[in-house]
Amino acid sequence: MALQLMKILVDATATIETDPTSSRYFYITTSTTAGGATLDIDAASFLDDTGAAVTSLPTLPTNNSYFNVFINGVLQMNGISTYTPGATGVGSLEIAVPVGGSILTGTPIVLEIVSFAPTSDITVST
Repeated sequence: MALQLMKILVDATATIETDPTSSRYFYITTSTTAGGATLDIDAASFLDDTGAAVTSLPTLPTNNSYFNVFINGVLQMNGISTYTPGATGVGSLEIAVPVGGSILTGTPIVLEIVSFAPTSDITVST
């Protein structure tokens, strides 16, 4: 018998699902923030979707989440915001207001956090 290359025959099927979870936090400004200044919103200043006070902002899972900031209903560029998870005194959203702009008293600010919980199922048949 001649030499042959022996191969393993394998059939694999993978099913991957992402399960997004979205949380929104709401804040109404209490004073005007001028251009060049930073608006610092503590975790306890936010309300959740039910109108209840927030006690802590969630941790963002690495490589599986992101946050958006809306000011007066308009999505903002990522570079002006800094998100810090944690409880009152630690957790916050900071918005660096660009020179030439301002955030007026009574402006709604929405923080949206989206996290994913991927699951996978792989079936291998030989």
